[in-house]
Amino acid sequence: MNTSIEKELFEMIGDNHQMTSAETPLRVDAFLKSDKDKLASIEKHFFHIMEEIGLNMDDDSLKGTPHRVAKMFIQEIFAGLHPDNKPKISVFDNTYNYNKMLVEADINFNSTCEHHFLPIFGKAHIGYIPNAKVIGLSKLNRIVDYYSRRPQVQERLTVQIFNELKAALETEDVIVVMEAKHLCVSSRGINDESSFTSTIQYGGCFNDKENRNDFFNLVSKAK
Repeated sequence: MNTSIEKELFEMIGDNHQMTSAETPLRVDAFLKSDKDKLASIEKHFFHIMEEIGLNMDDDSLKGTPHRVAKMFIQEIFAGLHPDNKPKISVFDNTYNYNKMLVEADINFNSTCEHHFLPIFGKAHIGYIPNAKVIGLSKLNRIVDYYSRRPQVQERLTVQIFNELKAALETEDVIVVMEAKHLCVSSRGINDESSFTSTIQYGGCFNDKENRNDFFNLVSKAK
């Protein structure tokens, strides 16, 4: 493809936050290299990035930045890429036969835009109607956190959380709403600091508008 056309396509995809798959696009050899080796490699390359933008890497304030960034990438903001970091999803038999809606609202999350590597942050709202299984409340937060800690687009993040909950709870009766601010919108491009993005994924009984409205009413009471 012509280089100029390819770059124009990259810009268009970035500003439209297009996702190519519901799965995070990982290489087949993504986890063959040790974290220690990845840290060393990222540190070296980020050092050169900082040099290229004109920073004096002999300055005491900047010397440790490449190492800090590498550590942050591997151990913190992108830790959700590694399957070993996936939280144990504890579910329990619904022995008390609770069959009404359960909602956990205002779950804080921080993620990273995969098109510009800038922060995405906001709140997730989750609802489900138990069938045979229920899930520990803290596990909902951990699921949101795990899938957030990787380069993302908000649409994929919403779908991944939804699919994980459906599989764990063995029910289609799940709804996930995410509301987020994107620094790639507020700090570059259009520089719009007031807008936020909402995404929703649902199935089962939540295909019924009345049940969705009940969910939204419960979420609004938590605000």
